[in-house]
Amino acid sequence: MTAFARLLRAEWTKLRTVRGWVLGLAAAAAVIVALGLAPGRQGSCGRNGSDCTPLLGPQGQEVADSFTLVHRTLDGDGSVTARVADLQGWIEDGPDHRRDRLVPWAKAGLIIKAGTGQGTAYAAVMLTGEHGVRLQYDYDHDEGRPAGAKIAPQPVYLRLTRTGDVVKAESSSDGAAWATVGTARLPGLPAGVTAGLFVTSPEYAERVSQAVVLTGIQGGPSRATAAFDHLATAGSWSPDWRSTVVGAPSGPAAHPEDLGAEATGGGWRLTGSGDIAPSVAAGGGATVTQTLAGTFVGLIFVVVVGAVFVTAEFRRGLLRTTFAAAPRRGRVLAAKALVVGAVTFAGGLAAAWLVVAFGIDVLRDNGVYIHPTATAVQVRVVVGTAVLLAGCAALGVGLGALLRRGVTAVTAAIVVVVLPYLLSVTVLPLRAADWLLSVSPAAAFALQQSQPRYAQVDSVYSPADGYFPLGACSGLAVLAVWVAAVLAAAAYRLRRRDA
Repeated sequence: MTAFARLLRAEWTKLRTVRGWVLGLAAAAAVIVALGLAPGRQGSCGRNGSDCTPLLGPQGQEVADSFTLVHRTLDGDGSVTARVADLQGWIEDGPDHRRDRLVPWAKAGLIIKAGTGQGTAYAAVMLTGEHGVRLQYDYDHDEGRPAGAKIAPQPVYLRLTRTGDVVKAESSSDGAAWATVGTARLPGLPAGVTAGLFVTSPEYAERVSQAVVLTGIQGGPSRATAAFDHLATAGSWSPDWRSTVVGAPSGPAAHPEDLGAEATGGGWRLTGSGDIAPSVAAGGGATVTQTLAGTFVGLIFVVVVGAVFVTAEFRRGLLRTTFAAAPRRGRVLAAKALVVGAVTFAGGLAAAWLVVAFGIDVLRDNGVYIHPTATAVQVRVVVGTAVLLAGCAALGVGLGALLRRGVTAVTAAIVVVVLPYLLSVTVLPLRAADWLLSVSPAAAFALQQSQPRYAQVDSVYSPADGYFPLGACSGLAVLAVWVAAVLAAAAYRLRRRDA
């Protein structure tokens, strides 16, 4: 057995023979399971005739699919060309109060779709409110050059060309010189497709200040009106243009009378509302991330155990004995961090698996809608939760060795790990919350994000709804830097000062 292996065994023996430390790590796992499986949250899905079945796209993803369409049937290969001569919009600030405004992701252009039913495969080239000309297809995919450019609406020629299951999107400023926007492959596209002109406009959302630190969100429905001319087709088309409002809104505030299409001299004017895009989970139901809300409380237990695992030996003077047996103090610190981290990882992995495997069923039984999540994402969330807990436990070890006093080390651990997350999901404005979750160890909560963010969907992607500013790998990297820096500083201090 090597010297470092003996160190690991010795530290493991210390950890398992102190009942308080074992109970602390067990409590961390238990609280995650208890809060994840608690039947407190209630919903109405499947009860009293309530149906929460979402609209799903071609790959089984949740989508929005509402727009105004002027269409004909294209049999086989062919193309459709038109000019978007004008694009304007307005929003509803309140009952019977409208304001002229074109939202950034308002869309007007050409579309080829497997049918007029919602959720079917499609490819569309469009002029947007503030993001230029884009090609979007099958809801998740968005292409455009330049990406994200702020371009005001202006007359632009658009063309979609179908060749088999490939759709090519082009744009032109004069109808003569054409530039490729992108191409989309739509496997299984039927021989006869619905194709033509469309317009839609998603709900808008704005951040408004409510207090010194609190930020609220206001929003509402929007409409867009587009004028099309220079309409031309090539290929085998059905004879007459027809208008359809796909996914027409309903209810007293929907104003469906505002939507529709009218023929103009040589063109069409369409007014639409809604979106053709992925559906963002925030705002209804629950996600896999939210079932693991107990992680926040579990972190408190693991950082406390990590810190006192070191400070207890300082307080009792036992660390001198440890250093006498193992003079290489950096290795001793590394062994402590690895042992606490490994035990925490094992407990966190078991707890997270139980919550994800059974907590979702508990919520469904209580009538709560759960947003669908791929199995691979669930596995990443479970393993990520364990890694988050293990990393924070190791950080607690480093802070304990650096600060040497139990109360001071525990306080520091809670301030740098727990407090940033608590502030970000409760009182901080979104911009400040995103910054804090990008620089603190709490950035690793990104490992638990189960729903994607979409650049082509404006929404409130807040930590309270399970969205984090960094990706999973980036968030883990931030935590790793903190752990490495604190352990390095602690090792330096251990070498420079007596235990």
